[in-house]
Amino acid sequence: MKKWLALLLVCFLLVPFVPAAAEGGESLSIVTTIYPQYDFARAVAGDVDSVNISMLLKPGAEMHSYEPTPQDIISIRNADLFIYVGGESDAWVEGILASMPDSAVKAINLTSMVPTLTEELVEGMEAEGGEEEEELDEHVWTSPLNAIAMVNTICDEMSALDTVHADTFRANADSYITQLQSLDTAFREVVSTAKRNEIIFGDRFALRYFVHEYGLRYYAAFPGCSSQTEPSAQTVAFLIDKVKEDQVPLILYPELSTHTIADAISEETGVPTHIFYACHNLTADEFAAGKTYVDFMTENLETLKIALN
Repeated sequence: MKKWLALLLVCFLLVPFVPAAAEGGESLSIVTTIYPQYDFARAVAGDVDSVNISMLLKPGAEMHSYEPTPQDIISIRNADLFIYVGGESDAWVEGILASMPDSAVKAINLTSMVPTLTEELVEGMEAEGGEEEEELDEHVWTSPLNAIAMVNTICDEMSALDTVHADTFRANADSYITQLQSLDTAFREVVSTAKRNEIIFGDRFALRYFVHEYGLRYYAAFPGCSSQTEPSAQTVAFLIDKVKEDQVPLILYPELSTHTIADAISEETGVPTHIFYACHNLTADEFAAGKTYVDFMTENLETLKIALN
């Protein structure tokens, strides 16, 4: 770690500092760590060409194992607005920000925008390392209502940095928020008319805020930020029995998963598997196609109709 920080300091000395944008609307540089805040900022920016938004996590990569490169740190240093999650996966951020006192970058994090929840160990799930310590669940964006709060905050910050386009940013944000509100209404309708209120994930579970919002029960192999990849035979057996006993119609797994656990449960139960997006990242093809958080959550809506009936 010391060698890595030393390398970053060298990079800071070699690369000139680019001042943050003035309020004249000349340009606005926004750097985000992962996909959700990238998409929210992109929605607020709309067609404003002077806004440049970048995402540090490469499409297809796993957010929990991301480590910033020297170039990433330089990008943060020269940005006007830096948006990160604020959970354990971003533990590196505070040290980096403290190391660049001459940067005028405004840094905000998603976990400061909404009430947070801790990860929980539900029945059948094993604690990592055998310990049951409470840990912040950082996947705050998985609730559409949380997403609304985040879009509003990001819009306010962008408007403060670029007052010339403030009205445009607000109009774009309101349009996106309308879509999020429609999603929220649709999810509530599906849950209220469903035959059951239980979902089963054959993988890590990163949807704590989603199920909390809509009053759903869940069972899964691991908590959302677990580094475990191989569940115990006891955990797999529990999930298999749960699928059979409760006659669950669909076994779910998150994006970018190998879904080997879900497949194993499916093989034993005859119940099909299906992706359910936590929206932490997307594939390179999805990124190139411009897929949005709303797109992914709309797909989740259709999946939930099957999973709960």
